[in-house]
Amino acid sequence: MSGSAPFYQKHHRHYDRGFRSKETESKLSQYQTSSTSATTSSSSRRSGGLKVTSYSGLEASRLSPVPERVKPTYLAVDKENQIIGYVVPIFRGSQEFAAGFSGTEERRARDTAGYMARRDLFTSGLEMERSEQVSRREAMRGSAERISLNKRIHEHGEHFKRMNEDSLMHAPDFVIKPRSHTVWEKQCVRLHCTVSGWPDPRVVWYKNNVAIDPLSNAGKYKIESRYSVHSLEINRCDFDDTAQYRVSAMNSKGEQSVFASVVVKRFKGEIDESLPSPRHGPVSEYGINFQTHIVDKFGVSFGREGETMSLGCTVIIYPALHRYQPEVQWYRDDVLLSPSKWNHMCWSGDRATLTFTHLNKEDEGLYTLRVTTKSGYETYSAYVFVRDAEAEVERAPGAPLDVRCLDANKDYIIVSWKQPAIDGGDSILGYFVDRCEVGTAHWIQCNETPVKFARFPVTGLVEGRSYTFRVRAVNASGMSRPSRASEPVAAMDPADRARKRGTSAPWTGQIIVTEEEPAEGIVPGRPLDLQVTEATKNYVVLSWNPPGEKGLEGVMYYVEKCVSGTDSWQRVNTEIPVKSPRFALFDLAEGKSYSFRVRCCNSAGVGEPSDPTEATTVGDKLDIPSAPSQVVPTRNTDTSVVVSWGASREAKELVGYYIEASIVGSGAWEPCNNKPVNATRFICHGLTTGEKYVFRVRAVNAAGLSQFSPESEPVEVKAAIASPAPPFGISVLECVRDSMVLAWKQPSFAGGADITGYFLDYREVVDGVPEKWHEANTRAVSERAYRVSDLRENRKYQFQVRAANMAGVGIPSQPSDTFLCEEWTIAVPGPPHDLQVREVRSDSLVLLWKPPVYQGRDPVNGFYVDIKEADAPQEAWRGVNTKATESSFIKIKNVKEGESFVFRVRAQNNAGVGQVSAVTEPVVALTKPGTKEIVVDVDDNGVVSLNFECGDMTADSKFVWSKNYEEITDPSRLTLETKGNKSKAVFNTPGEEDIGIYSCLVTHTDGASSSYTLSEEELKRLLEISHDHKFPVIPLKSDLAVELLEKGKVRFWLQADKMTANGKVDYIFNDNAVSQGDKYKMNFDKNTGVIEMIMDCLTPADEGTFTFQLKDGKATNQSSLVLIGDVFKALQKESEFQMKEWVRKQGPHFIEYLSYEVTQECCVILKCKVGNMKKETSALWYKDGHQIKADENLGFTEGVLKLEIAQISKKDSGVYEVALKDDRGKDTSTLNLTDQGFKDLMNEVFSFIANSSTPLKITSTDEGVRLYTFVNFYNDLLQVTWHYKDAAIAFSDRVKSGVVGEQLWLQITEPTEKDAGKYAIEFHDGKAGLRRTVELSGQAFDDAFAEFKRLQAAAIAERSRARVAGGLPDVVTIQEGKALNLTCNISGDPLPEVTWLKNDREITSDDHCILSIASGKFASFTITAVNTMDSGKYSILVKNKYGTESGDFTVSVFMPEEAAGKKK
Repeated sequence: MSGSAPFYQKHHRHYDRGFRSKETESKLSQYQTSSTSATTSSSSRRSGGLKVTSYSGLEASRLSPVPERVKPTYLAVDKENQIIGYVVPIFRGSQEFAAGFSGTEERRARDTAGYMARRDLFTSGLEMERSEQVSRREAMRGSAERISLNKRIHEHGEHFKRMNEDSLMHAPDFVIKPRSHTVWEKQCVRLHCTVSGWPDPRVVWYKNNVAIDPLSNAGKYKIESRYSVHSLEINRCDFDDTAQYRVSAMNSKGEQSVFASVVVKRFKGEIDESLPSPRHGPVSEYGINFQTHIVDKFGVSFGREGETMSLGCTVIIYPALHRYQPEVQWYRDDVLLSPSKWNHMCWSGDRATLTFTHLNKEDEGLYTLRVTTKSGYETYSAYVFVRDAEAEVERAPGAPLDVRCLDANKDYIIVSWKQPAIDGGDSILGYFVDRCEVGTAHWIQCNETPVKFARFPVTGLVEGRSYTFRVRAVNASGMSRPSRASEPVAAMDPADRARKRGTSAPWTGQIIVTEEEPAEGIVPGRPLDLQVTEATKNYVVLSWNPPGEKGLEGVMYYVEKCVSGTDSWQRVNTEIPVKSPRFALFDLAEGKSYSFRVRCCNSAGVGEPSDPTEATTVGDKLDIPSAPSQVVPTRNTDTSVVVSWGASREAKELVGYYIEASIVGSGAWEPCNNKPVNATRFICHGLTTGEKYVFRVRAVNAAGLSQFSPESEPVEVKAAIASPAPPFGISVLECVRDSMVLAWKQPSFAGGADITGYFLDYREVVDGVPEKWHEANTRAVSERAYRVSDLRENRKYQFQVRAANMAGVGIPSQPSDTFLCEEWTIAVPGPPHDLQVREVRSDSLVLLWKPPVYQGRDPVNGFYVDIKEADAPQEAWRGVNTKATESSFIKIKNVKEGESFVFRVRAQNNAGVGQVSAVTEPVVALTKPGTKEIVVDVDDNGVVSLNFECGDMTADSKFVWSKNYEEITDPSRLTLETKGNKSKAVFNTPGEEDIGIYSCLVTHTDGASSSYTLSEEELKRLLEISHDHKFPVIPLKSDLAVELLEKGKVRFWLQADKMTANGKVDYIFNDNAVSQGDKYKMNFDKNTGVIEMIMDCLTPADEGTFTFQLKDGKATNQSSLVLIGDVFKALQKESEFQMKEWVRKQGPHFIEYLSYEVTQECCVILKCKVGNMKKETSALWYKDGHQIKADENLGFTEGVLKLEIAQISKKDSGVYEVALKDDRGKDTSTLNLTDQGFKDLMNEVFSFIANSSTPLKITSTDEGVRLYTFVNFYNDLLQVTWHYKDAAIAFSDRVKSGVVGEQLWLQITEPTEKDAGKYAIEFHDGKAGLRRTVELSGQAFDDAFAEFKRLQAAAIAERSRARVAGGLPDVVTIQEGKALNLTCNISGDPLPEVTWLKNDREITSDDHCILSIASGKFASFTITAVNTMDSGKYSILVKNKYGTESGDFTVSVFMPEEAAGKKK
């Protein structure tokens, strides 16, 4: 492999190997011969019949191919067969030494001895010692080669053992188990494991034994499996992700599971200024990979209370889809914001804006814009500071902030707030709390004297009403501005608020509170769980639970207090009892101890007191926090300083910290934050560059602000730089007799400035003791490789490197390993060097390197790249490429996202594969936030360019464009243009010679780089696009189409996607241009791109082809529509119809034509909907051409004409017509209700009747069993069919059907067992009909039959029982001496026995009273001559076996003179 050599090769006087003397060449040939013999002998001895060449095939499966070495040496190797040193044999004596050598080795020893003898003639004792060392070195190489070969043979055998078919299939086994993690909230966490097994196991992840489905929660989980490595990534962890996770692997041989736990903690320190990195990947739903870029970002912003402010960023989403809408969210301090009256959010399609209508200190914080697409999300954050508004009174304090309502109840609410950072120069005396009822603008002060505690219970509220609150601070100078009003809150019971599940307070009006129905006359019990929830020197707050009984009348409470040590209880709220189980007591003596108790009361009386509280001393229980300590400022940027401090000790209910800054010597302190921060580290922005500042901090809680911390040391505001960290990884690239080429890795930290060069030191090591350091170079070298000359051959040296930048020279690196300065004579190449990783993405990266300095015997002809996980053992190295690559770069794909990898490279020549390079530093395969890719663009003129943008540039950053990773210096093919943070590479004349990989690197950034592969296919595509742009076509959203308008007008139209104001349109009909006129009306809306041509009507002459020709600059297009034949005729007919319809609708007309509707009552309503009516419009109904009289249920309401037919019958059949008429025109609507029309109507009526039918029921009569159903309405035309066992019933004298009113029945006379079964009645409605069924069998039949028999017997008995049919009067008045004859009818079967009674005593027939029965039907009662003794009550009693009946009458006998007296 040829190429330009580095400076340290070009200046090497021995680069061509011509320096070697004849003696040296002879020595080399002897060494090669002996090595070959030794290799052959060793292989034959140790291989055990296995060919050594088989090792190459084995190694190829593990790593890149390694050809057989031809020169074995005594080398020490590690587990990867990498040379790590020399093995020195123990020379105990010449005999022992000779015994360990083969014949070849003895011959080599003799040759060496002869050589040493000859050297004795002209060398000193020192030279003899060197010769002995060379001899030992050769022996060591041979021994090392044998050891290496033996190891390879052993590994080969182990490999074949593993590949034994009997042992291939095995159950899953976790080689690497997932480990548990504890992470902060909103961080990402990855669990990964390595699983072996055959067949390949199926891996499933579980959370708390529930399988994880990534699709059910898109973006939350990501599961990957590559190369037996399985991972679960949890994005933006929250508390719900704290769980036990299980991974289960299973195949046909078994299943195994392992567990790992994830614990998510909330970060209590500083606010993280960046959200977790976005995830990128293809959108499975659409197959599109969106790339989101946030540009034109807002910076750290400063505002003042009352002002407006807008934060905005431009968002570029590629590819740009017309209808795609990303999710745009704004966060403040990691809390999602929602639109409100204080802030408005806007998304215009490419720009996200957050506008504050009225800034308040509550708006201060870290703002984050998050743009989410289906491929992931991008975020950007910056801090917003809000200063206090100008005070209305000089030296007045700033306004309090963050006013909140706590513990809201029926008649009181606790209001809390945070103290301001500015006190105006005087201590804050306290705070006033104001309230305002929602719906009003009247603020009422709640406390008469200021309170120092940042919480205050507001009492005296009206239950059910909503309030807002604000707070004002006061000092000796005056009152502050009021704070921002709190959110509305309702004074109501918390349980009622929870039931409402709405906002805490409605905007206007009162909340009506409903209670349970009271139980009258019950005295409530004791309150429960009374306790002191808060105590200050101004007030004490009590809370308790209502008594356990429910349903009591609305309970209220009396609060009583008692000074400790006495038994005197004093009622506090004597006049007005409280409604809520909370109460605040004021005007207590500070320092005294009190006990409290509470009584319930209602209309029934006052209940027993609760248990008293423990003695409570009036005073502040919450202390002001102690002052923070150890304030340490650190340089950050040109306008900011990082301030950290020690937390306030034993601070209770800490709200946060306020930081103040002062220019040294000014004595004026300014707040750095106006909203307390919870962390112990804060970045103070807005400082003056170059000035020196001191800082101080104080803590704040509800009790107040602490004392200030001690002032910090002064710090100058400027960007922080430092000397660079030490380089590391010093290695040898080449070694000759008197010089060595060293390489090293750049420092991990450059100190905030560019590294200007490196200084290399060396020292000799004698017998393990290092000597003094010497400078290898007095002038800094810019490259990370340097040749150290003037060394002494066969001496040992150590090296160290120092990096330098504008801040100075950094500390030196750790001394390197000890290297021996000796001539390299190996045939294979040395190690490549200067490995660089670029274009790191979640699934790929690019590795670059420089070829080895030491080429070996032959030029380098290829490279192999190895990869392994950073924490994997050495055995895990695997090859990236199986075939050597000639390039000095490679793109490594399919890496595991989030995994950390290391790489190394080996060079190859004809002699074999050389030494491995130094291993790179671990690289995490993750796309960094803000990473952008090279975008290819073709402009309107067809110019093809590559565009790259970098959002993290510094003032010294530069764009470096390369082709195939070699910097482009020839401008003949590409023109480079850079403007701001964007760079463009323009192809002058794109052609095949431009095919290759183009990359762009931005210097002075965190590796911002990208590449673009211009392949032959891509070049062809770009040339086609370029041609289209040079000769463009106007895109159309829709082709030419036709539609009908009102009055039958015909509209031809199309819509162009984009046209400028200079666009023109030509209208063509049958190849002839048409223009604006009476027949054609043209219109071109250039805003929407809609082009239209309107014709009033179509005539036969308009049949043909219509064409719209578009032209806009050099862009053209056209669209045609062919209207001929049936298509044209149908369009023309429809146009004429629409014209007639329009004319019809100019006068009274029907909107809905005549139809009918059947009601639930089976009434038929004929109706139609009319329009354009006026008073003079007449609406006439006709039936069969005869007008229907106006009194026959005609109606007209809300534009609907109705005609009701109450009980439809056959006579209602006919043709109905409605005619509308006035001076504007006439319209008619006809409904044919004859034949099929009437039949359809009746079927619908029958359907309503059928649906109204009740279920079939069974009843019994004295004649048999009857089945029946009721309908709401019966029509004589209704057809029904009775079924027995699914067959129509043939009626007879025994089985009959009929209708009585709305009852339809089936009578079965004298039923028998044969009549048992399933019966049904079927209603016919012309469709499916309706069938009602009933089961007359089993118990139902038995019960019906038994009832029938009972009724039958009762009927027979009723007909046959003895009866007195009539003929007897109630009273008989008769004159004494007259004859009395009474006869009555009697009946009964059998003939009844007749008994006559007088005054309930039986009488018998005699001469005076004759009793007789004639024909068995007539019973006679005769008294021949009545006398007064015959007066009385008489009865006839008839009796047979079926019953008894009696008839009564009264006989009154009077004397003749009495009758005369009565007449008088």
